[in-house]
This record gives sequence, C-alpha cells and structure tokens, in this order.
Amino acid sequence: MKTDTLFYRLFLRKPKLALELLGLYYAGDSYCFSSEEIKQTAFRIDGLFKPVTDDPEQPIIFVEVQYQVDNIFTYRLSRPN
Repeated sequence: MKTDTLFYRLFLRKPKLALELLGLYYAGDSYCFSSEEIKQTAFRIDGLFKPVTDDPEQPIIFVEVQYQVDNIFTYRLSRPN
C-alpha cells in the first residue's frame, strides 16, 4: 500500500473503522491489519484484515482502495496473468 498511505495508516490505527464500514461489528482488537505481497513479485494488495483468533466465523478481509472510477477493476483483479 505504498501509494495509499492515508488509508494504510487509518486502517492500521483504527481497524474497527473499516470493519464497521463493511457492516462487520467485531471487537476492535479482533483483527490486525497489514499490507502483504501475494505469491508473485510486486503484486501487493492494499491491505489485509486477519482475525486475531482462530474463530472460523470471522472472515479474512482483503482491501483494495480505489480513488477513481475503474469499470474493469474486477476483471483485472480476477484474470490470470
């Protein structure tokens, strides 16, 4: 999340805020937020909320922040390289 440092800092300090925006009302300390690279060089998602416990009812949440309209974003995200 190099270019999205505002959201990175916000979600890092206040993970409960993002969860509430998603309509998920977990305790503020039930998730930790990070930005991680996924299986290929230089492919980094904006963020990841991982449950702090092993509770299978708590989902892992992937974050992608968009500042502008991108009508083919979902297509580009899901297509194989």
